[in-house]
Parts: sequence; C-alpha cells; structure tokens
Amino acid sequence: MPAATPTEGAGEAEPEAPSEASAAPARDRPEGSRPASEEARPKLVLGLGNPGERYVATRHNLGFRVVEELARRRGQTLVDDECACRLALSGAPAGLLLAQPQTFMNRSGHAARCLVERYGFAPAEVLVVYDEVALPLGRLRLRPSGGPAGHRGMESVLGELRTDEVARLRLGIAPAEAPGDLVAFVLAPFAADELEVVEPMISRAADACEAWAVEGAERAMNRFNA
Repeated sequence: MPAATPTEGAGEAEPEAPSEASAAPARDRPEGSRPASEEARPKLVLGLGNPGERYVATRHNLGFRVVEELARRRGQTLVDDECACRLALSGAPAGLLLAQPQTFMNRSGHAARCLVERYGFAPAEVLVVYDEVALPLGRLRLRPSGGPAGHRGMESVLGELRTDEVARLRLGIAPAEAPGDLVAFVLAPFAADELEVVEPMISRAADACEAWAVEGAERAMNRFNA
C-alpha cells in the first residue's frame, strides 16, 4: 500500500486552494478553451505532484511529468491559470485539459473540484495520474473507478468530488526491495539505474492517457495494463 504521505512541504507556507469553483478568481481561460456549455469540451487529465523545485525529480511527481509529456507532444505550455493549477488545453489527437494542481499532493482534491465545477466535467471525463508504490517499477495500471488505496492525493480528489467513479492511471515505483521509510522514498529522486525504466514509463503513460480519451477506459486498459 502506498505511503500515507504527510502534507508535503511541512514548515513552508502552502498556497491557499479553492474548495469550490466560486472560490477561484475569474480569469481568462487557457488559450483555446471553451465554456462547459459547449458540447465539444475536452476531457480532464489531472497529474498529481508537489509544486516547487525541490520536488521536480521525485517519485511522487510522476503525475506532473506525464502531464508535461502530453503538453510537450502538442507544443503546449502549462501556465498558472485558474483553480490553483498550471493548465494547458491540448487539441488533436485527443482534446484534453491538462492540469497540475499547485496545492501540494494531499490537497489535490480542492483543485480537482474547482476544475470539475467550472468546466462541467462528469466523473467519467476525468483521469487522475499518479505514482503507485504498490506496483513494480515501470508497471502501469489503469482503472475506471475504485478507492484511493492509501494514496493521499487520490483520497483528496475522491473526497472532494464525492465519488469513486473517477478513472485513475497509476505508475509503478516499487523497488525490488521494500524501502524502510515509504515517505522518504516517494519524496526522493529516482536512482540513476531506475531512470532507464522511468523515462519509457512516462511516455507509455502519456500514450495511455491519449488512448483513454479517444478509445475509452476498457480498450486502454487492455492495451496498457500489464
């Protein structure tokens, strides 16, 4: 079971996160975005992680890195925008609103709820991407619903959305031998010999996100769940 991570960045001032759409300031949407009332709105891919340079290369920030790969493929730049998130709206081959909550991992649900309410996403239109210490390094696992299984970021998302009918893509980070301190493990960078597995995993995870958006969860699961 993943580490029950404490509030990351302890001792630092955390950014205030809106708990509902009305709490976020009214701003221009990301370039090219559409009101939720339009039929052809994108789906939401929410990559979990922690903001700040000290966390960039950590295992716990894999969700951020998958979102960044999706943005890179489309020539998009994630920018600070609304709902305490960095956002980018990507077009073909799959219309995706890419988001990185800047609330710290354990408060990711505040940003998720704000985006869902503001854009009118249904639970089936949301995919949450994050690290999983219960899966071997390099393994992907896509599921259309379920509980948080001890992951504090996902627990926050499900709690704020008040449903477990939210798809999730988990990226395995478990080493061959169980680490003594799980919290320290997930908040540490990958070892040099792990990177040859991590980089292809991030690319395959981005592929899986695109497949989920275009083909649906079941077909994507058949392709990417090992």
